[in-house]
Amino acid sequence: MRTFSLLKGMPIYNQRNGLKIGDVCDLAISANGMVTGLLVKRGTFFKQTYFLAIDKVSSFGWDGIMVDGSLQLEKLKLTPEYTCTHQNSLTGKMLISRSGESLGLVRDVYFQEEVGTIIGYEVTDGFFTDITEGKQVIETDLPPAIGKDAIIVDVNNT
Repeated sequence: MRTFSLLKGMPIYNQRNGLKIGDVCDLAISANGMVTGLLVKRGTFFKQTYFLAIDKVSSFGWDGIMVDGSLQLEKLKLTPEYTCTHQNSLTGKMLISRSGESLGLVRDVYFQEEVGTIIGYEVTDGFFTDITEGKQVIETDLPPAIGKDAIIVDVNNT
């Protein structure tokens, strides 16, 4: 299990020759709450954004992500349905339970790297609440309903 905040800025390496091929800048998320791939910044002066499908990743390490060849990156042609921080961002959206309870604003997403399933959301109720009560993680098994104004989730009662 990983969070987007742990992946952001992480280098991606070609495992065949050890060359760095870019850095993670965001997640591409489908409308059914699946991480479909990584958005990768590549270049020295004029950085361009590329798409790396989640199933093209060989391994997720703590210090880098490995792929089998640089041809795994695709030029980003279409904007993903949702991302964490760029266009159509999940970060900052209100998280609401199916019973209508406000759970807070999304700060980060937890997902299983191997398959891309989002399994939880880190939420905030504000700076002071975070300091006094700590961060809150909302776990979910079922796909969310992602809308323009809010994300609706089934909450695990564990």
